[in-house]
Amino acid sequence: MARIELENIQKKWGAYWGVRDVNIDIADEEFIVFLGPSGCGKTTTMRMIAGLESPTEGTIRMDGEVMNDIDARDRDVAMVFQGYALYPNMTIYENIRFPLRMRGVPKGEQDALVRRAAGLVELTDFLDRKPGALSGGQRQRAALARAIVRQPQVFLMDEPLSNLDAKLRQAMRVQIKHIQRELKITTVYVTHDQIEAMTLADRIVIMQLGAIQQIGTPDEIYNDPANTFVANFIGSPPMNLIEGRLSEGTFTAPGLRVEGLSPRYAGKVTLGVRPEDCTVTEEGAHLQGSVYGVEPTGDVTYLTLKAGEKLVEVKADRAYRAALGHVESVRFDPDRIYLFDTETGQRLR
Repeated sequence: MARIELENIQKKWGAYWGVRDVNIDIADEEFIVFLGPSGCGKTTTMRMIAGLESPTEGTIRMDGEVMNDIDARDRDVAMVFQGYALYPNMTIYENIRFPLRMRGVPKGEQDALVRRAAGLVELTDFLDRKPGALSGGQRQRAALARAIVRQPQVFLMDEPLSNLDAKLRQAMRVQIKHIQRELKITTVYVTHDQIEAMTLADRIVIMQLGAIQQIGTPDEIYNDPANTFVANFIGSPPMNLIEGRLSEGTFTAPGLRVEGLSPRYAGKVTLGVRPEDCTVTEEGAHLQGSVYGVEPTGDVTYLTLKAGEKLVEVKADRAYRAALGHVESVRFDPDRIYLFDTETGQRLR
């Protein structure tokens, strides 16, 4: 459908930087997700791709054509927003058909296109209803069908599932990814939800303060974080980040001692370890702390230990139980320990 290239993209309002030096090459048919907290620049970047914002500096290309001066309506992109933006006085059929009327598609072709789009999102039986008679999930599917019916080169989706409950979000994630794979349309998706990013994306672009922190596949982002921001943002619970000192390959912090690390580094270092890479055991234990919290969830128990002033999260066995204040020992998987520069947050490799 379309390859999108962002080259040295910057967006500035007065003294405020919205986006800083964004460079990314989005492949044809790729599903790419911009992920980050509110205000990180992800939506602004997508709006520049759409033509709703103009970059202060840099170049936007689609299939090699510079798009900076091309109007949004001429970029052949379709957007799906957090709000459904459906016309309440129109039926779902008419809402889906509306883009075809605006683009002057011959009337004889419109019905087949509308019904095909409705079929893809399983709304064929609801075409005669108005939006007010549909659930939130059905309205979001109608908004998706309205984007599909245009047969654009690019889908742009700005937190489209934020208004749905957890169960509907899961169902819609599966549907969105299936449709994208079936239609083979380049898709840019914006979210602050890491689960959406991990389950939908071919690649994730993690942003903070307008700048890209890391680009990679979900596995790369999770298993090989570039800095403490990425390590802490991805994962539920997130990676434990413990500040301490490293000397001659031994890391120490209150209640914690890990030997056998790289002797190349020394001084203030932040050690990272994910909760699932921690095991409750006294054998070869690295950490000792008092039980601060125990949260059974059915398939796993989340254990929080307090070591010094630091809270450390551990994924324990589903049957694990302990009284608050009980002293517990934990071993880290030595192959899954990360080291970061405490001052810069950058990974020490």
